[in-house]
Amino acid sequence: MNNIDWNDLRIAHQVAMSGTLSKAAEVLDVNHATVLRHVNRLESQLSAKLFIRHQRGYRLTEAGNVLINDMPHIDGQIQHLIHKINSSAHSLNGDLIISTVSDFSISLNPLLKRFQQQYPEIRIQIIATDERVPLVSGVAHVALRIAEKITEPDLIAHHLKDFGLYLCGAKEYITQNGQPKTMADLKHHKWVLPNGKKRHLRSVKALLQHIPSQQVVYQSNSFRDIHSAISEGMGLGLVSTESIAIDKELVTLDVDCIEQVNSSLWFVYHRDLKQNLRIKTFLQFFKQHTL
Repeated sequence: MNNIDWNDLRIAHQVAMSGTLSKAAEVLDVNHATVLRHVNRLESQLSAKLFIRHQRGYRLTEAGNVLINDMPHIDGQIQHLIHKINSSAHSLNGDLIISTVSDFSISLNPLLKRFQQQYPEIRIQIIATDERVPLVSGVAHVALRIAEKITEPDLIAHHLKDFGLYLCGAKEYITQNGQPKTMADLKHHKWVLPNGKKRHLRSVKALLQHIPSQQVVYQSNSFRDIHSAISEGMGLGLVSTESIAIDKELVTLDVDCIEQVNSSLWFVYHRDLKQNLRIKTFLQFFKQHTL
């Protein structure tokens, strides 16, 4: 019963409508034997006779009358379901769920405001987290990821822009404490550094090899907090190119042992969603307004 083929039902319904196998076969554009095979299989799986065979055609049994009476309603529901599925994938209304790192989510809002004004029927949801949301799970439609590269084979990744992290200090801090020039100088300064998963960045790892733990006076899992603390003169640390551009109080330092982190912003989605109109529209809008 659980393995009934929808085609068997559809073909049996056509036989009921046409009255004979040959007429049903003509309507369905298949041969007589194919129609008979589908009808026989359906009756076998249902353990019920739908038709009484006679020389002039196929007459409906009581079970067959149930088929001919209820099938149009079921078929209408199926067509409605297909329409809803197609509309969901090929319309500019409904939810667009975007996963992005917590540091980047707030800076998205001016862009998202313009996007929503242009496409008011799209409802935006943001998942702001430092955890990598697996797009295969369907939790999010799009991920805006910061990474050197995207390696997952089932994902489509569009490169948006490059950025880096640089060693910086506030003018006030540099005036009072000077600036490091060599690796040996690092241990004499106060440091403002990320914690959590951001400690796995190459530049952070490089710094931690040369800095006593007691010299790390401030930690946060947010680069916005890190930037603010460095700008206040609490210590030296790593700041993004975007933050350096808007903060005139910062001084970029040059220390040979510090490896600059070159990362990129990627627009990522699962390959099974490549025809989704909301995703394609958002990608085009994002490229036009951020690059």
